[in-house]
Amino acid sequence: MNDKNPSGASYPELLTVSPSPHIRHSDTTRSVMTDVIIALVPALIWGVICFGPRAALVVILSVASCVLAEYVFEKITHRKVTIGDCSAAVTGLLLGLSLSSSVPYYMPVVGGVFAIVVAKQLFGGIGKNFMNPALAARVFLFAWPSEMNKFVKPFSRLSLFASGADVDTVATATPLVSLKTGALPDVSMTELILGEVGGCIGEVSVVLLLLGAAYLLCRRVISWHIPVSYIGVVALLTVLFPRNADTGSFVLSQLFSGGLVIGAFFMATDYSTSPITNKGKLIFGALCGALTVLIRYFGGYPEGVSFAILIANSLVYYIDRVTLPRVFGKGGAANG
Repeated sequence: MNDKNPSGASYPELLTVSPSPHIRHSDTTRSVMTDVIIALVPALIWGVICFGPRAALVVILSVASCVLAEYVFEKITHRKVTIGDCSAAVTGLLLGLSLSSSVPYYMPVVGGVFAIVVAKQLFGGIGKNFMNPALAARVFLFAWPSEMNKFVKPFSRLSLFASGADVDTVATATPLVSLKTGALPDVSMTELILGEVGGCIGEVSVVLLLLGAAYLLCRRVISWHIPVSYIGVVALLTVLFPRNADTGSFVLSQLFSGGLVIGAFFMATDYSTSPITNKGKLIFGALCGALTVLIRYFGGYPEGVSFAILIANSLVYYIDRVTLPRVFGKGGAANG
């Protein structure tokens, strides 16, 4: 047998053996996280315009707490410091955007430490956590329910040193509170889409969140499967089971209120806590949508996005088990 190819080189010289992974890509954790930050900037800017400088400080404290907590924890445990990959910054940004501008300043700090230390690092760090750290921290902060349920009117612009009394004077109900009772929000659909309503800092402007989502889709940072199945199931269930005679307005109000858009595109699509296969992603998104409607309709809290995604996160292992293709040869007759 001739051990040379037509060029004259021997075949062993043409082979390069290296450890996995054998398929490489130019994207890095840092580049992906940077894209997520870029996509969230428009919603952040609007949140600051709508709710004033206090909103900016809440987000800054959240990001700084997450980054510092990751640095300190990894130093103490003698792990490689990974703050340069920007994943902690993204966690802090998502947490800050999911809070009201009226929360006391200690809350984004406590939430940031919980997100990084408890929900992320104690499970091994990035890629090993089974639940979204930002959402886990947000739910943890409901230990202060009165603070988490205070929202201010748009353009009220609380000062940096606003007290509880100052917040009470500009407090307002979110559209979800009206929807919970079956009534339509006391705002126009235009105000709802643009974000001229009370709510969390980064969730109110649907149009800017969709702009950021389009950027992530174009950059192929996320795929369409989870957001489409998530929002689609919410729309389908609210059409089938409306709580208001004006079904169309009720459905649109459900879709454009609360954290549905930011949750579907920016949180449910987290690589570490969502399924691997496209089929699994569709199932995961549909599960999130069904749980969101169930909690919004029958739960004690008007919003269900955070709880729905976290519950679905806990089932990702089983979704992957069902949807991953069978390993070649597994289950076949034994050799020999």
